[in-house]
Amino acid sequence: MINAPVVKPALVSVSRDCFPMELSVGRRKKVKEAYEKYGEIYECSVCVQDELDMKKALAEINAAGCNALVVYLGNFGPETAETLLCKYFDGPVMYVAAAEETGDNLVQGRGDAYCGMLNASYNLALRNLNAYIPEYPVGTAEECAEMIAEFIPVARAVIGLKNLKIISFGPRPQNFLACNAPIKQLYNLGVEIEENSELDLFESFNNHADDPRIPEVCADMEKELGVGNKIPEILPKLAQYEITLLDWIEAHRESRSYVAIAGKCWPAFQTQFGFVPCYVNSRLTARGIPVSCEVDIYGALSEYIGTLISGDIVTLLDINNSVPKDMYENDIKGKFNYKHTDLFMGFHCGNTASAKLRSCEMKNQMIMARTLPVEVTNGTLEGDIIPGDVTFFRLQSTSDGKLRAYIANGEVLPVATRSFGGIGVFAINEMGRFYRHVLIEKNFPHHGAVAFGHHGKALFNLFKYLGVTDIGTNKPAGVLYKTENPFE
Repeated sequence: MINAPVVKPALVSVSRDCFPMELSVGRRKKVKEAYEKYGEIYECSVCVQDELDMKKALAEINAAGCNALVVYLGNFGPETAETLLCKYFDGPVMYVAAAEETGDNLVQGRGDAYCGMLNASYNLALRNLNAYIPEYPVGTAEECAEMIAEFIPVARAVIGLKNLKIISFGPRPQNFLACNAPIKQLYNLGVEIEENSELDLFESFNNHADDPRIPEVCADMEKELGVGNKIPEILPKLAQYEITLLDWIEAHRESRSYVAIAGKCWPAFQTQFGFVPCYVNSRLTARGIPVSCEVDIYGALSEYIGTLISGDIVTLLDINNSVPKDMYENDIKGKFNYKHTDLFMGFHCGNTASAKLRSCEMKNQMIMARTLPVEVTNGTLEGDIIPGDVTFFRLQSTSDGKLRAYIANGEVLPVATRSFGGIGVFAINEMGRFYRHVLIEKNFPHHGAVAFGHHGKALFNLFKYLGVTDIGTNKPAGVLYKTENPFE
């Protein structure tokens, strides 16, 4: 990914002074060896017993360029020094503890890290420090290595958000206030935002007329679209717009390493620019630079989070329409283990990358063409979304400035949609109840981010790390939501 940090984790062991230090050091070396199948981790030579050791360890891992920290309780651990590691390290921090190794060595070889983890978590809370602690944070070397591997995408997201700038163009369109939310929580997450007028963007676009790079970008678009290149005459304008956005990013990222965009796409965009930006949005998103529709700032934020967690292309879709009952009866029932109310269609005009479509065609935007000349609505990418596992999620600020999120693992079914736009038949267990008691009840907007693959576990851990206390998930049948009528 060109728009994401590379995580360089450090492994620091800690040891309480009344326990054998060699126990913690030896166990640390085993974790380092076990982690080799996942990647590289820097093994700090200092085993921390006190605050002076803590300073030495931090100096060493900072000099090594590490940007994520794993604090490993090889034995009980020094609660003050080990939590000060979290306080003074500038990056995401994980705590994990060693399980006892054998029943034949429970005298000098007993580390008591199970107990030590309680003290570590208690002291983190006393100091108002937040850290990543796995669901069951005690394990063998192999189990700890696996837990560290699960921490890496969370760490990548934390680092990315602290170095992210969201660039927006224009206010939300009228009647799309659902995409509007206070930006205060962006700053709380460490995200910068640059809000611009679409007039600024239009001026920059016009300044890129006859840019010498346009033919090269057109050729790349032609190669990507193949037989789906149904409106070739629109490609020069789309190429001009793509170059405009990329140049804007480079000129405006300033102190930030990573960028996402919340773009304006209607109502005046088509008549002034002469096209719709959907295809260009999809191409940038495919490069790891999410571009959300309808100036959806928290949609762009969610897309970027999905990119960092999954390491893959994401998309942003409307939770759009129900699946017709006859379509369910003929194409789905008996073939897939879902109720009718588990299904919906996720749709957007054409912002989903070609790599995530079964096939694609350049089209005009049909909804906009109902009220505008067809020739100014060209530029959307249509096709059915590829079947397979997905995660539907969103991080959102409420109107009173509180962070709220939802996450649901599901799948896109290999069922022809027989519709238009970038669209798929989505299946999420107990979607009907989730839709009513999370999405509607908690006032989420219609846009949802889609990550390809099941990433609910990592997203849940990330949102917890970020301090989100209200995380909605789809509850299984028989487990009621707080607002669900028990007399149904």
